[in-house]
Amino acid sequence: MAVVRHQRDLVAEHILSQFPSITVADQDEIPGTGRAVAQGLEAVDPSLEGTVVVTYGDVPLLTSEVLQDLVATHETNRNSVTVLTTSLEDPNGYGRILRDENGEVAGIREQKDASADELLIKEINSGIYAFDAQMLRSALTEVTTDNAQGEMYLTDVLAIARGRGGRVASSQIADRWQIEGANDRVQVSNLARIYNQRKTEFWMRQGVTIVDPATTWIDADVIIGQDTTLMPGTQLHGETIIGDNAIVGPDTTLTNVVVGQRATVKRTDATDSRIAAGASVGPFAYLRPGTDLGVDGKIGAFYETKNVTIGRGSSSRISATPAMLKSVNSPISGVAISPRTTMAKRSTGPRLVRTCAPALTPYLLPQWKLGTAHTPELAPSSAKTSPPVPWHCLWPRSVTLRGGRLKSAQVPLRQTPHSSPL
Repeated sequence: MAVVRHQRDLVAEHILSQFPSITVADQDEIPGTGRAVAQGLEAVDPSLEGTVVVTYGDVPLLTSEVLQDLVATHETNRNSVTVLTTSLEDPNGYGRILRDENGEVAGIREQKDASADELLIKEINSGIYAFDAQMLRSALTEVTTDNAQGEMYLTDVLAIARGRGGRVASSQIADRWQIEGANDRVQVSNLARIYNQRKTEFWMRQGVTIVDPATTWIDADVIIGQDTTLMPGTQLHGETIIGDNAIVGPDTTLTNVVVGQRATVKRTDATDSRIAAGASVGPFAYLRPGTDLGVDGKIGAFYETKNVTIGRGSSSRISATPAMLKSVNSPISGVAISPRTTMAKRSTGPRLVRTCAPALTPYLLPQWKLGTAHTPELAPSSAKTSPPVPWHCLWPRSVTLRGGRLKSAQVPLRQTPHSSPL
């Protein structure tokens, strides 16, 4: 059950996207936590019995273990109300826990209603409770808005339950961050920092090397194998899974990506992709959804892929040299491949997306013709002869790769002279 009010549509939409089966109740114009709980109870069966747990929606570090302990304490001691508390050196902004001469919880005083002596109390209310369902429903009918803020305080239920002879107790925790709320972006940032610190410490204790935890982010559902190394600037999101002995980073963002054991992923942005064992990706690669790189495969620098399967041991990287150009099995009609060549993927197969001829012009075989266009001011010095050697930067439509080597590229080309290399 989720009770919403402020920016109701936005909040409800997000909640339902994460928990489609949850019931969303609306709080009316009467303010206060007591009113929110009352309207939540109106949306459930009136005969509901047992324990009702109430918590805020802005305590992101709260763990299920803490809630389980709270419920266990509540039910073992047969309490009417059990409140989760902690002690703070600076309790400003929180309701204070009031105790009687026997140390029992007598009530909670909201800060705006507290006396000078009560403001000195360090033990605070987390806003997280376990209630007896029938007692809670009944007590809420007695809660009013007669207070400094004009709200229905859920905290008033404690005094009502105690007045009826019910037992009111507390469950204390030392970890203040689990009940820390996020009321502004500064607090969100602080909570994110603490979360990430704990998450990186957890994985390091599981055998993962994290070179710079301060610049490494790991989402809650990420799984990382032993002896894997995360370099600085690594961000792991969604349901990413990293195998054993892999190296990820630096400056790499993976979202819902499976990385096999012994794989290396460097300076890469990848989403909804698979990188098999022993494969290598990057630097400066962009793997869009549907990329599947096989065992020991390779995706080199400045390569963008989408919906492509690159088989075992295959490579998407071309690093052309004059010797390699001269060893091509079939002459290339109208194109020169340079070390700056990069690859992309379309439905028809791999495609060269950038070639630039000037640096290799002196090495072209006689049958490799580049047309008639000529830009003498940008030609390499070795080509500034008489007659000058013409050159183009060209955009070929497609090229066939086999085992990572340039095999054949006898395809029509759209020849496009440029005033400068790409």
